[in-house]
Amino acid sequence: MTEKAKKLTLWALAWPIFIELFLQFLLGAADTLMVSRISDDAVAVVGFSNQLFSAVTTLFVTVASGAGILIAQKLGARKSEDARTIGIMSLTVSCTIGLALSVVLYLFPKQISSWLQLPDELLPLAETYVSIVGGGMVLVAVMSALSTAIRNTGNTKGPMFIAIGMNVVHVVMNYGFIFGELGFPEWGLKGVALSTVISRLLAVLVLLFMFLHAFVRPIRLRDLKQFDRGLFGEIMRIGWPLGVNMSCWVFSQMAIYAYIAMIGSSELAARTYMNTLESFCFMLGYSIALALQIQIAHLFGAGRMREAYKTAYRALGIGLSIVIVNAAIIYMIGKPVLGLFTKDEAIIAFGVSLLGLNILLQPGKMLNMAIQNALNAVGDTRFTMWISLGSLSIIASGVSYWLGIGLGWGLTGIYIAMILDEYVRGTLALIRWRGRKKLREAAGEMSEGNVSASGIRLEA
Repeated sequence: MTEKAKKLTLWALAWPIFIELFLQFLLGAADTLMVSRISDDAVAVVGFSNQLFSAVTTLFVTVASGAGILIAQKLGARKSEDARTIGIMSLTVSCTIGLALSVVLYLFPKQISSWLQLPDELLPLAETYVSIVGGGMVLVAVMSALSTAIRNTGNTKGPMFIAIGMNVVHVVMNYGFIFGELGFPEWGLKGVALSTVISRLLAVLVLLFMFLHAFVRPIRLRDLKQFDRGLFGEIMRIGWPLGVNMSCWVFSQMAIYAYIAMIGSSELAARTYMNTLESFCFMLGYSIALALQIQIAHLFGAGRMREAYKTAYRALGIGLSIVIVNAAIIYMIGKPVLGLFTKDEAIIAFGVSLLGLNILLQPGKMLNMAIQNALNAVGDTRFTMWISLGSLSIIASGVSYWLGIGLGWGLTGIYIAMILDEYVRGTLALIRWRGRKKLREAAGEMSEGNVSASGIRLEA
């Protein structure tokens, strides 16, 4: 096996992504644990704000995600200059969008939080947190573009090491700002927000240096003004359905948070704690799904269609085994773990009641992550967009409201709707992948272009 082939195996791609995600999980858990020492209201605000930030990031992730898939495809097809230009455009466009979002979030934090139905008693905390962290949204945009480009070249270790450094800085500064230690002022939630922005700024600086040397020909700062209209059209062709897809998911999550906020602040805090526990369940599975997307995009670009098709099933089998075991473990240890975050018995009871349902939720998530990422890797992003638009609008948002609010089932009803949504989307994606539509189309185009059929022909 060549050095390049070893670099692009599923495990070689997945384990650094897993370490990076695991560190992000630890960061989120440490954030939640430390913020819980301020108050459960502060935890609710952080959880709510993170959903808001996830929603607005879809505007620049549209570009970064489409660019990442194309970078992998172009490198697989040995078009390194095109891949380099795509990476540059992804950075500059994402940065522009991020700056605009930063201005809006910095100027109107209270109005936005109120519009999204955050309880009035939480608005002062939200105004502080959203204005600071949201004002630094441009850093998230730049990080997304840089890390996605670097990762899709096959270098998943670089972003991992940067994540390690960012997490260490963030946790240390959190500790200092929350408790007034290590020479830091005791600023509570304001300090947590500042810690987030500062650690992201440091990560951006290191990622930028790595990005400049990520391609065969190094990128100079003057190259950042490059713009190829044809290649940008390719980015948007793949990227805009990804953006709609992600927007549907994020806005459905925001709707769910708004429903939970209507139920009460205790339920909102419980959902935030559950997000932390759920992250542990699907983290390794998600890293496999991300690695799968990179691997299939490279194989697709190289014309190795049959191998790309089979790779998805192998990754899905591995991922399902992992998330089921993880969900069972967290079910068994969930109550004492929740007790680390809060002493409120009502919140703990809400959380524990959802852990059994989580065992049903996670396999559906894994099916979605693996097969939709496989479809995205071959450019079939419009299909994943349409199934997400339908299921997330009707089931995740509509049925959640009906069961949780209309029928009064609360968090349990909302979780049931979430489970149904995951399995509907995952099943539709699996049917599409089995049809091999994009793989057959690409194989036909290559055959017409007098490309050798070896490694391209699909099984009947």
